[in-house]
Amino acid sequence: MNIKTLLAASAIALALPMAAQAQGLVRGAEQGARDGGDAAGPVGAIVGGAVGAATGTVGGILGIDDRPRFRSYVTERRVRSYDYDGSVAVGTVLPGSGVTYYDVPDDYRVKPGYRYTVVNDRPVLVDRGHRIVEVID
Repeated sequence: MNIKTLLAASAIALALPMAAQAQGLVRGAEQGARDGGDAAGPVGAIVGGAVGAATGTVGGILGIDDRPRFRSYVTERRVRSYDYDGSVAVGTVLPGSGVTYYDVPDDYRVKPGYRYTVVNDRPVLVDRGHRIVEVID
């Protein structure tokens, strides 16, 4: 691998929007760097980290592989759905009362402070301010 490719991979990693879905980005970068390092040493780790960061960001807070498993987890618990008149979308702030919020199990490796609930039969992750940060479809 030449220096231009290495610099391009580094530029991609730095250009990713860090604020958007940061948890998925970090987990994706960690996994990509690990896999790349195993396959091709230090240079593979750099490139794998950049690619993993991009795909981790797409996956959201939970990560793309955890979403179906988490949805099943919530469904199996038969959590009561909160009836909400507004839009169930990222950025929507839910009320502090009348909604039951639950801790996300540790095995999903979600950053502390995020909880889940079910709104209009759709599982969602919320931050400390009850703002929806991810809708699990």
